[in-house]
Amino acid sequence: MTSTKPSSIVAIVPAAGVGSRMKAERPKQYLVLNGKTVLEHTIEQLLSYPLIENVVVAITDGDPYFPELAIAQDSRVIRVSGGKERADSVLSGLSYVQENQLTEWVMVHDAARPCIRHSDIEKLIDDVIPEHVGGILATPVRDTMKQENTDTTIEKTIDRSVLWHALTPQLFTTELLYLALKTGLDKGLSITDESSAIELMGHQPKLVQGRADNLKITQPEDLDLAAFYLQKMKKETK
Repeated sequence: MTSTKPSSIVAIVPAAGVGSRMKAERPKQYLVLNGKTVLEHTIEQLLSYPLIENVVVAITDGDPYFPELAIAQDSRVIRVSGGKERADSVLSGLSYVQENQLTEWVMVHDAARPCIRHSDIEKLIDDVIPEHVGGILATPVRDTMKQENTDTTIEKTIDRSVLWHALTPQLFTTELLYLALKTGLDKGLSITDESSAIELMGHQPKLVQGRADNLKITQPEDLDLAAFYLQKMKKETK
């Protein structure tokens, strides 16, 4: 595949999850870090990247938190209905992008990854668009990996040299990603991220090494680390 750098990209942010592992009083995307919610940090970081003209955010119908955010009034932020699963929410965003013919390429990013850096977005675009069907940010596995038995004992040690942690953003053409997600959902297949849907279609997305500090807030202890990284990013841009 050969393509030139697009003039614009739409980012899709699935934000309909409840984040039960955080054990918080509200979904994790609405927890506050350094004066703003996690979701606000994430969307603002995406919108401040020059090629991203719009962020389509998938929100649960009846969500009481999103309308209260200042970012909800930004004309560049488009709200669509979120679904039961991540794939449903992303498909909802893709449907909007297709119906309005917004862009050839879409970048899907986790709502709970506020520490994404522009340098990683740039690297993903530069590495993927010229030659590949799509690709994702990822980091090589650094720890020794174990496979468990049913009784939580170790079955064997896995060769980590070929293993990567999948991150976001994940970048694909709008048409292909829509087809992959729609097909996978219709068939009842397991879709854990956008790349897995593309892989089920027989394609091989590109792995692009990203920064390890692009963490996903999942556990309560992740909040302090994310706050530290955000503060560090703010100092570096001054």
